[in-house]
Amino acid sequence: MHCEEPLLTTAPDAVTAAPVPTQSTYQSRVADYWNAEENPVNLELGKIDDLYHHHYGVGAVDYSVLDEPDPSRRHERITAELHRLEHAQAELLAGHLSPLSPADRVFDAGCGRGGGSVVAHLRYGCHADGVTISAKQADFANEQARKRDIGDKVRYHHRNMLDTGLPTGAFAASWNNESTMYVELELLFAEHARLLRRGGRCAVIIGCYNDTYGRASREVSLINAHYICDIHPRSAYFRAMARNRLVPVHVEDLTGAALSYWELRKRSDRLATGIEDSFRTAYKNGSFQYLLIVADRV
Repeated sequence: MHCEEPLLTTAPDAVTAAPVPTQSTYQSRVADYWNAEENPVNLELGKIDDLYHHHYGVGAVDYSVLDEPDPSRRHERITAELHRLEHAQAELLAGHLSPLSPADRVFDAGCGRGGGSVVAHLRYGCHADGVTISAKQADFANEQARKRDIGDKVRYHHRNMLDTGLPTGAFAASWNNESTMYVELELLFAEHARLLRRGGRCAVIIGCYNDTYGRASREVSLINAHYICDIHPRSAYFRAMARNRLVPVHVEDLTGAALSYWELRKRSDRLATGIEDSFRTAYKNGSFQYLLIVADRV
């Protein structure tokens, strides 16, 4: 792993250089996975408007896209509809970070190719720092920010989200969008609490297994294997937040709102990856949930 990009001297409060991400063998595998990843369901959707999201979608689907008789046009319409749903999810999360001002700074933990940080900046005008363990993702996201001419406000760092080197208490809001399953929750929320000022807001959108179902289901195990991750039980989030001065103020079950995304994606002959049925079955049998949790730092 290489060192981070040169720090921008024009930032209002400069970031001290952090060490190269500390990695366990598992973290190295995760970095390798995302450095090699070129999945069309991530890349083709992002090309529509240069907003590259690494998460799933929510909301009602326009199933008329499946009635398009021309195969090429049908693919274009399905791609656009999936992107609309994933962008709606990003906007939903960003809407729970308020109130924010252009003077505020926000932290995107596990930022992927950077779409979430851009959404937050466009909504609030705020400064954003994204962190990813993938050097390839950080380089890609910074290039996208430069193309948008927002590189002075939105910056991405090749760092470990558990040990960012970013300044203590400097952030008004922070979030993880479908990236918590790659890390230990106690360490993650300790870092969120360190970075946030008192009263700052932390929001996470997560896929978690439902403790009331019992242990992780077969479908959850297949999802873990597919993404080289370790999905946590629902209760673990609330315990880890409580131990790190993060008090939930809003919890929303998005499972029903997410199911249609998977129903549509299964119907795409170019974007489906083979994991769609595991999500659909787990959502329906109750063993897997898709949640939004918003907490304040006390």
